[in-house]
Amino acid sequence: MLDFRNISVHYGHQDVLSNVTFRVNKGDRVGVVGPNGSGKSTLFKIVLGEMSTDTGELIIENSPRIGWTRQNPEPDCESETLLEYSMRGVPGLSDIESEMQALEAELDNPAKLKLYGELQTKFEHLGGYDIETRVKVALGGLGFSVDEFSKPFKSFSGGWRMRAELSRVLASKPDLLLLDEPSNYLDLPAVDWLQKFLKAYDGTLMLISHDRYLLRTLTSIIVEVDAGTATRYEGDLDWYLREREVRYEHLKAAKENQDHHREQLQRFVDRFRAQATKAAQAQSRQKLIDKIDEERIVLPKRYTQSGRLRLAEPPPSGIEMFRCENLTFSYDGVRNVLDGISFNIARGDKVALIGYNGLGKTTLMRIIAGTREPTGGKAVLGHNVVPGYLSQEFAETIPPDVSVYRNAKNAWDAHGGGPEKNFRNQLGAFGFDENDVEKPAGVLSGGEKIRLAFLRLFLSAPNFLLLDEPTTHLDLDGRRLLQDALQKYKGTILLVSHDIDFVRAVATSVLEISHDGLRQFPGGYDYYCEKRDVGAGSGRRPLDGRQPGGAKEDGDNRRRDAVSPGEAGSTGGVTLSKKELRQQRAAERAKIAPKIKELKARVAKAEKKVDELQAALDEASAELFNPKPDTNFEELNRKVRTLQFEIDRYTADWEASATELESLTSSSES
Repeated sequence: MLDFRNISVHYGHQDVLSNVTFRVNKGDRVGVVGPNGSGKSTLFKIVLGEMSTDTGELIIENSPRIGWTRQNPEPDCESETLLEYSMRGVPGLSDIESEMQALEAELDNPAKLKLYGELQTKFEHLGGYDIETRVKVALGGLGFSVDEFSKPFKSFSGGWRMRAELSRVLASKPDLLLLDEPSNYLDLPAVDWLQKFLKAYDGTLMLISHDRYLLRTLTSIIVEVDAGTATRYEGDLDWYLREREVRYEHLKAAKENQDHHREQLQRFVDRFRAQATKAAQAQSRQKLIDKIDEERIVLPKRYTQSGRLRLAEPPPSGIEMFRCENLTFSYDGVRNVLDGISFNIARGDKVALIGYNGLGKTTLMRIIAGTREPTGGKAVLGHNVVPGYLSQEFAETIPPDVSVYRNAKNAWDAHGGGPEKNFRNQLGAFGFDENDVEKPAGVLSGGEKIRLAFLRLFLSAPNFLLLDEPTTHLDLDGRRLLQDALQKYKGTILLVSHDIDFVRAVATSVLEISHDGLRQFPGGYDYYCEKRDVGAGSGRRPLDGRQPGGAKEDGDNRRRDAVSPGEAGSTGGVTLSKKELRQQRAAERAKIAPKIKELKARVAKAEKKVDELQAALDEASAELFNPKPDTNFEELNRKVRTLQFEIDRYTADWEASATELESLTSSSES
């Protein structure tokens, strides 16, 4: 269906995609993963024709109907309702319906009747007769109430417009469905509904997501976009997570081999480029260096930007962290966002707050954090409770032009400060070293920003974390990093998240907010689902120039068998005539001629062998970086090590033979 062939895309001097080659077959369910900014959305833009490639081509077979979500959905006219907007998901469907209506008055005309029949067949094929039902099901599943269907589309906020856009695309039943982070605009119940809907979708799916729950349950193939390339893994998310670690280790070994070989070639060039007899060989080696630089193995970005997140021990507090009784809140004094809710949270609880958007989850967080006051009822923090609130907008609250060090230091000083050594230890605990602290916050990745946000949060020594969608800016590895840290954290947590896997791993109890009020579930997410009836490099030579026999080469003190210029015409105190001297030198040349011939043959053989082995190594390294479906990494890595060892061996032989040849040639010409 989609055939990406050697596609490259550049933004200025940045290589976003470089020689990307992979295929998506009809019926494939593909998860597209990778660090933020690695080029995942660029692939979609190429498919949709919104972006051209610098090199390569994309072949789209059989002209599939493509469904995708637009980033800024707008109504067709001012009065267009939510339902009308969502029903415009099938291109041309409304035009066909209009044509059919125009023909209904002329069905006694055989030609018109035939045309009507053709249009009716096409209309039925596009799902025109049940499009309204499908749209209503999608809207309801994504959190819209029935009375909102007739409201003007323009009256909805950006997040709810994106839900409507998603329902429009899902209901259109496209042949190829492209979804870019669809769960970013959804709450947890809507994510659960989306998963069930897409599970039943029978077309071709490409899903860009960091949501492990969606990837794990909906995709059977993973395409990893990282370091400018895309690698197709013929397995589900768990298989990919295992195989990428194996592949990384082999890539790392291949890179070490490549770096070692380049270093070896560079040593030869630096050593012999000034010698006329070696100029050609040095130039040949420089070309190999240039080729290696062009095909340099680049380790995946996620390994070069890894970090850690170690949360400090929480300060002591009372047993009860928070209690509310008949809590009410209203923004306008007319409609209550929270209406008469009561619950309590105990020390050590890790609570997931679940419910559709608009039911007051964020408002409740703000009341507990103390940034909002209830309009009715009681809300009380326990003894010595220090809340630490991480809002959805945490990334926007970090000044982008201020360095990591200063961002953190300002928070440190605001909460009493202390010795610089202690502050530096805090920086290190959150994965920031001396290379990171002077970076402006604006250039940090999503994972780095959340580590900085948590660092600033923890400098106030909280013991009650209030986390509102903390995973939104994180990729797969960043989410796992945060998840592991929160699992080990010994304090109390109240979190809101649309990431089901994250909630399942961290939460030990659930608070559900609905139109009917609030309910507490003493178990984790699976317990909640059950109660709600919801489905749940060797062979290296030393670098000091020593040869295999242990002797160190010395370009300035090589042994020469020929008579030195100061001794010309004299040997053992006996003076020779010019004729006798010529005869002696001719005899010496004749004596070493077989050796020179042998050395020339050895040099030529070694040069040829090194070139052949290098070509084989380049091919093997390329397969390591872009594996085939049947690639055996263990066998391939063994082949790479063997080739590198052989290259080292023949290069050493070449250097030794070339050096000896140069010495003999020089002496024979003296």
